[in-house]
Amino acid sequence: MSTPPSPNTTPHAALPGGAFATRLAADALAGQPLGPDDALRILTDEQIDVFALAHAAYTVRHHHFGRGVQVHILNNAQNGRCPEDCSYCTQAKTSDADIEPYPIKNQEEVLAEAGRAYDAGAHRYCMVFSGRGPTEKRTQQLAGYVRAVKDKYPSLEVCVSAGLLDDEKAQVLKLAGLDRLNHNLNTSRARYGDICTTHTYDDRVNTLLSAKRAGLQTCSGLIAGMGESPGELVELALTLAELKAESIPVNFLLPFEGNVLDTPHGLTPAYCLRVLCLFRFANPSADVRCAAGREYHLRGLEPVSLLPANSLFLDGYLNGRGAERRRTYAMIADAGFDLVGDHCVDELRDALPADTPASTAAAADLTHDGVAIKTMDELRPARP
Repeated sequence: MSTPPSPNTTPHAALPGGAFATRLAADALAGQPLGPDDALRILTDEQIDVFALAHAAYTVRHHHFGRGVQVHILNNAQNGRCPEDCSYCTQAKTSDADIEPYPIKNQEEVLAEAGRAYDAGAHRYCMVFSGRGPTEKRTQQLAGYVRAVKDKYPSLEVCVSAGLLDDEKAQVLKLAGLDRLNHNLNTSRARYGDICTTHTYDDRVNTLLSAKRAGLQTCSGLIAGMGESPGELVELALTLAELKAESIPVNFLLPFEGNVLDTPHGLTPAYCLRVLCLFRFANPSADVRCAAGREYHLRGLEPVSLLPANSLFLDGYLNGRGAERRRTYAMIADAGFDLVGDHCVDELRDALPADTPASTAAAADLTHDGVAIKTMDELRPARP
């Protein structure tokens, strides 16, 4: 673990609100929990320079993760036909988004995509299965997938997102070698019924507790921009601290046409950066990931997101297209960060062709003109 610079001598201390940000970093490094009043100021006090917050958050991030960036690659292993009504999701039964459903991928396809993820520099391979939750038979199938990936790529960490799970199913996945279970809380307890009616906030919390009892690491995050107040984001950040979530994906709502929730609220680049800082100060040692919407909402501040966040997604998101690989590698390398894992970011970047006018235009589309649904070739690159 690296040794952080003294918070009292860091450059951000001289910026507006710098003394406040410096104190937050010192408290986080000393193991002092973030209080709700300070947490709310991170989001709402415009007298506090957002770059003071970001640099202070980097002091904490650097202490736990150095200059490493963990790359995650999602495998949408079962697309659509979900019986749940999560308003933000393109796979929900209530969504009219233009996605092409398909059943669960077979083990050969999942394993081939794991190889592609490893070769692309992924530290963690995340398999996502639509639906309310797996049956006992399906849980055994998922366990087989986990074993196959871990046997062939032992240094590749594996995360599964499969809906609601109980203790027994979590234990099956743990025994198969699963590293992490993902189940996002997404929003505050009070707002949860506004975005989903087919299951409850407590159902999600109980899934995370089952994972913890099985000895699994937990991955649980949020979607900002669904109409929540700053106070609700504070509540969520502190709840995840209480649950000791090892990984926190911070998503920003994307405006997918056809979704019930298709209009983000209150998300500016600076506010998104404040949200990332909040979750770093509230969860100092967690893997804080700048997740879906980073290109669209952070725009010119996207590289600065790596000051509070220590991980990101490559190759887009569940159904949404993301930045091209070379652009993401270049962002990581140009900012002086390194990849966590077996690969060198400079070598991965240089192995890809230089940007073309078409790729530059595609990147602009992600930040200005909307979002794009992944093609079937992008969703199933190893399809037989």
